[in-house]
Amino acid sequence: MSSTFTSTIVTIGIDLGKNSFHLVGLDRRGAILATEALPRPDRTTAREGPALLIGMEACSGSGSHHIGGRSIVLGHDVRLIPAQYIKPFLKGHKNDYRDAEAIAEAVQRPTERACSKIRSAVGAKRTWVGRQTGCIG
Repeated sequence: MSSTFTSTIVTIGIDLGKNSFHLVGLDRRGAILATEALPRPDRTTAREGPALLIGMEACSGSGSHHIGGRSIVLGHDVRLIPAQYIKPFLKGHKNDYRDAEAIAEAVQRPTERACSKIRSAVGAKRTWVGRQTGCIG
């Protein structure tokens, strides 16, 4: 992400796609400050910086749990929101930037429901190892 992307941004909405994903950054008032599209291979290049509220759609096949887990390690507050809770925030015709904007607006709501746990690769491996060693001894 560019340096201007995180200067006064407090919330980021991420729309995960097959080949790319789109970011929309909002300030405290909910105004759009930045939009950016990144190719899919850059999904693991989360950077340290000020703690941000990051919202993503909770999809099983898109890697939201993986990206969320990596962002939590860097100190961000990550919330995965089911698609049916994002739909009321969509404006106009559907496109990736508007989806990311709707995700960012939905995640800012204090009463919005989010997934309870983010499954990270580290946590999944610990569970698997625990089960395997529990069977052995």
